[in-house]
Amino acid sequence: MSFEKARNIILWFVRPFKPQTEHYWRIVVLCFVAASTFWLLNALNKPYSTQTTYPIRFVFNDQRLVPIKPLPEEVTVNVTGKGWKLLRKSLKVEVQPAEIYIRNLPRNNYLLGSALRPALVNAMDGLQLNFVVTDTLFFNFNTKVTKRIPLQLDPKQKVTDERHALLMPVRITPDSISFRGPSSMVDSLPNPFPLRLPTTNLTESTRINVPIEYDNQSLVKADISEATVVVRVRPLQQRELLVTPELVNVPLKAKVNLRPNLILIRYLALEDSGFVINPSAFKAIVDFSKYNSQDSTVTPELVQKPSGARNITLWPERLKASLEK
Repeated sequence: MSFEKARNIILWFVRPFKPQTEHYWRIVVLCFVAASTFWLLNALNKPYSTQTTYPIRFVFNDQRLVPIKPLPEEVTVNVTGKGWKLLRKSLKVEVQPAEIYIRNLPRNNYLLGSALRPALVNAMDGLQLNFVVTDTLFFNFNTKVTKRIPLQLDPKQKVTDERHALLMPVRITPDSISFRGPSSMVDSLPNPFPLRLPTTNLTESTRINVPIEYDNQSLVKADISEATVVVRVRPLQQRELLVTPELVNVPLKAKVNLRPNLILIRYLALEDSGFVINPSAFKAIVDFSKYNSQDSTVTPELVQKPSGARNITLWPERLKASLEK
């Protein structure tokens, strides 16, 4: 084929698209837009069946019930409707959620998809529900309760250093706290509720604001955010005394020679508690059922002590003992 013939064929195809006027292409675009609009309007007026999601809303008395997990917000359904209705639903324009009523604490924590049909049919405007695709909805409601719990200083927390002691009772203001939330979470809170001081190793009396810390704060609400703890701290004084240990489980007719025959007891006590602690309240024993025959020693044991004594040690830790018959 000659070049001239090929050129004429190409010009024959292109000639219809050659602008005849100044606004040729504007007219072409407007015609295309108009045709597309008519096609789209015609398509939106036709019915279609499709699988989509539809919003749901749980309706319940939030003064009596509380969900402890996020509630489902939509279900999958198969529907039939005109394109206009489906488009409006996809754009979430004036879509009325299906309402699921929870009037009392549910016995089960699930709802079958088939049970949602009445609520979905009532909510769908212009859409025909064919079937519910979602098999089961899961949720978990608790009764909302209020419980008042006394406050106390955490007994597991060491407040002072080794040379000081905490005088009891500690004053806590307020002395109790009220929690409101799901029954399972409120009932699991410790009773009494322990407060942990943000500072430890105290050496003097002080007033401390202690924050209330607990789990599930998004669901469980407390009526206070912190409590004031007034602690009284006193120094401890080291004291010593000598006691004669009591011999127990001595072999029959055996003569005991104990070296040394006295035990030194060291302990810490409040500086002004000397008149309270009675030295006779200390009692030490030497149990010969635990006698070590290899090195001829026995370990002294403290079996009785006064309540005000702290950090008690015995010296020596082992005593030489000889048994003669």
